[in-house]
Formats: sequence, structure tokens, C-alpha cells
Amino acid sequence: MNKNHKSLIDFVKNSVKDCHVLVVGDVMLDKYFYGEVTRISPEAPVPITRVTRVKETLGGAANVAHNLSRMGANTSIAGFIGTDYHGDSLMEQFRLRGIDTKNIIEASVPTTTKLRVIGGHQQMMRLDFEDTTALDDGAMEKLIKSVKAELKQHSENTAVILSDYGKGVCTAENCAAIIDAAHESGIPVIIDPKGRDWERYSEADYITPNLKELNEVQKTPAANTDDEVAHAARYAMRKYHIHGMVATRSECGLTLVRSHVKNAVHIPTKAQEVFDVSGAGDTVIAIFALAIAGSIAPRDAAYLANLAAGVVVAHLGTYAISNDELLSALEQEQE
Repeated sequence: MNKNHKSLIDFVKNSVKDCHVLVVGDVMLDKYFYGEVTRISPEAPVPITRVTRVKETLGGAANVAHNLSRMGANTSIAGFIGTDYHGDSLMEQFRLRGIDTKNIIEASVPTTTKLRVIGGHQQMMRLDFEDTTALDDGAMEKLIKSVKAELKQHSENTAVILSDYGKGVCTAENCAAIIDAAHESGIPVIIDPKGRDWERYSEADYITPNLKELNEVQKTPAANTDDEVAHAARYAMRKYHIHGMVATRSECGLTLVRSHVKNAVHIPTKAQEVFDVSGAGDTVIAIFALAIAGSIAPRDAAYLANLAAGVVVAHLGTYAISNDELLSALEQEQE
């Protein structure tokens, strides 16, 4: 076992509990109806699913927090919920996982919920409950005030994640206010982006797009090769004044690029069966930010994040990695 692996194992075993990560973003409830399909409906040419199990779990920014809590980190979540059943369910899920909810704000919108119908191992349908219209100024001000107050209380072993799912939390004004407040306290900010407007992420320490998201801000899309991804990353970082990037590349692993470091770092993925890539990006940003909060070198933080993503894609549906699972993956890498 090499020295880096020993230090990473020690970090995961003993130091994660000393790290604090605040997740700000679009919280969601993921709801699953699992069942069996044996016939076609006589009412319409659609399969009939006999529901055998129902599961509710944390999605979106809430899934990022879920990964952190399962790792054993001191985890806080900030965002909006509605005054509805789905909001109540989300709050109960947070409570059960020990996630601090003092920065969750009730707003006059429904709680964003993704309902999926699964027949066997196949997703058959998804229903979305959401309202992406602009939130009122009072709710926004309350959220930013709450986040700033928490950032003043923490500085050691802390990181902030902005998890943007395009549902209204990560506006240009909110991103700027949170990035400025975090940097005033010496806290790094890591962002999971959405859409083409990366101006709002200016001065972020790291951004974690997948290749599709990275290509949305390019003049010419990059192929999934080391050189082209690194070139595309540096272009976006210069254009939007972002200091570092972890670009996830599906079966090709991920690439770490930093503005002050000449060479990019390319980390290949471990070959395995993939059931579902949904939620893998949440795991990447959660583990990377957790390691950065714990003063792990960015290269090693990216390695840990890539390893964690390899665990979650082997599960169907939204899945959060545990401390024991990441430890096991680290140990298996040395066998």
C-alpha cells in the first residue's frame, strides 16, 4: 500500500467527522415506485405495473448532503421546500440522517419532487412536481442571510458546495453573495453547474461539470480525450474566472485542471458493470469537497471522488456512498 493510500484511508477512517460541508442548492425528493410488469393495459397500449415497494429518498442538492452524511461529515443543507407532504418527507429524511436543516427555508412553491416508476431494473416513467418560477425576494433574502450567518461560524475544515439544478436557488446574485461570503472566511467553494450561464460561478474555487455540460460552454465541442478535455477546461476557466475544474468523463474517469498548475491530472475509472449514472455527479462533488475541506491534496481528492462514483453507478436509482463502502473500495484498489 503506497503512502497516499495510507493517508487517504486514515482520512476516511478518522478525520471525516472533523470536516464541515455546507450544501446550498436545489433540494429535491426522489420517490420510487418499484413493481412487476406482466401485461399491457386494456385501456391504452401501456404496461401495467403492480407496485411492490415504494421508496422516498433525498435528491438533487439533498442527495449531495446525503452522501456527506453517510460519510460521517458534519453536514448542513440550505435551500427551499414547500409547505406540503413532500416537504415534510424531505425534512424527516434530513432528520433521520443527522443533516442540519436550519438553513432550509419554506417558500410559496411546491417541493421539487421526481417520481419514478421502475419495472424490474428498467425505469418506465418519471413524473416531475415543481415550479421553476422566480422565488420571492423575501425568501431569497432569508436564505442568503442564513447562509452568511453559518459561514461566519465555520472556517476550519470547511467547504461550501453550490448544487445547481436550475430550480431557482443558484441565481447570479445568490452565487456571488455566497462565493464572496465564503472567501471572506477563507472557505473554498465547489460548484456543480447547470446550463450555459457560467458567469454566475465567477471566482469559484472548483467547478465539476460532466463532459456534456462542459461542451455547452465551448465554441467547438471537445471529444472525450485527455488533451481535448483539458483544453476545453482551461478555456472555460479563463472565460469565466474559475480557478479549478473536475470534469467527469463517464467511462473515461475524470480530469482535474487547476489554473496555477501546468499539467492536468487524468484519473481513469475502474471497469465495472454500470446500472445507473444518475446521482454520480452528486457523489463526485460531495467527496471532492469533503476531501478539500479536510486539506487533502486536490489530486488525491479527485482520486477519492472518482473511486466513490464507481461505487454508486453500480446501484439502481439515486444512491449515496457510505464511509465503509469508500474504505472498502480504497482497500480493494491495493489488492
